[in-house]
Amino acid sequence: MTLKTGCHRLMYSLTHQSSMLGVRSRGHSLLSRLGNLESKTGSPSCSWFSTGAALNMRLVQFTDLKGGPQKLGVQPKQDGEITDISSGSGKIPNDLIKLIQGGPELWAEAEKAAAESSIKAQAKDVKLLAPLTAPGKVVCVGLNYRCHCNEQHIEPPHEPMFFSKFASCIVGPTDNVVLPTVSTKVDWEVEMVVVIGKPCRNLKPEKTMDNVFGYTIAQDISARDWQKGRNGGQWLLGKSMDTFCPLGPAVVTAGDFPKGPHVLPLSCSINGVEKQNSNTDQLIHQVDYIISHLSHLFTLLPGDIILTGTPAGVGVFRNPREFLKPGDVIDSEIVGIGKLRNPVVAPQ
Repeated sequence: MTLKTGCHRLMYSLTHQSSMLGVRSRGHSLLSRLGNLESKTGSPSCSWFSTGAALNMRLVQFTDLKGGPQKLGVQPKQDGEITDISSGSGKIPNDLIKLIQGGPELWAEAEKAAAESSIKAQAKDVKLLAPLTAPGKVVCVGLNYRCHCNEQHIEPPHEPMFFSKFASCIVGPTDNVVLPTVSTKVDWEVEMVVVIGKPCRNLKPEKTMDNVFGYTIAQDISARDWQKGRNGGQWLLGKSMDTFCPLGPAVVTAGDFPKGPHVLPLSCSINGVEKQNSNTDQLIHQVDYIISHLSHLFTLLPGDIILTGTPAGVGVFRNPREFLKPGDVIDSEIVGIGKLRNPVVAPQ
């Protein structure tokens, strides 16, 4: 680990612990109850590659507009030129999850390919796909912005509240959100997404950030009638209908965020009208604690993703209530990552 990286991690840890003292002192109760796991099982099982292997890339999955095989590329800026790193190499997979699973040696090959590849594509000539198409886990954090709790007139949770989505609902950054025939109350939620880079088990919060591969954006589309009024109050069905997780446009590696992930403005607009506007510094439970908490419950694996919660401004808590309808366009943006633009279409 470099001196610069070590200083950053120390500053991040001190700042985060100070800012979260009020909530997390109680939120750590689960970890304190489970803290003996490390002493019983040994050191956390997440040392299979060096923590010094930091990447600085903005990775996309794409196809040609006319079709053809999926490709993996590096696109430094949204709508900019893409360097194809998979087509000209026998080593680099065309699937980002496989690249993540390959570890630092394969990552080094990817960086080399990005620097040397002469295979270029223009944004206008390609279709961007979701940067992660089949993660093993899609874990979501509910009620993780204080302003979102306030708009519901509820107290922020002392511990993170988790739910999940099926990976089959993931679509790309420009794909349609198809309204289901079974719901008339479909809503928006912009969220920052954490992409796990290596196996995580029984981690303390201060040991988690080296396990993050990068970050992307999700729209946690939600059928509120199914989420809140049906299926016995379980959220899974209301969150997992087809096309209910636009993802992308890129995975930006953790090395591109020298100040960490908790300084990023995020917003959502419907038909050009801003509905949500906040910053990831408002997360109640921040990334290090979320990963630590989950790692005491089950192993997080490379390519797993965590949706970290949405701020205030969703449709169901507006007066009057607002829900998505055919013809709407959802713009979801996080500064430093990019923007999703997803049209809403009628049931099919």
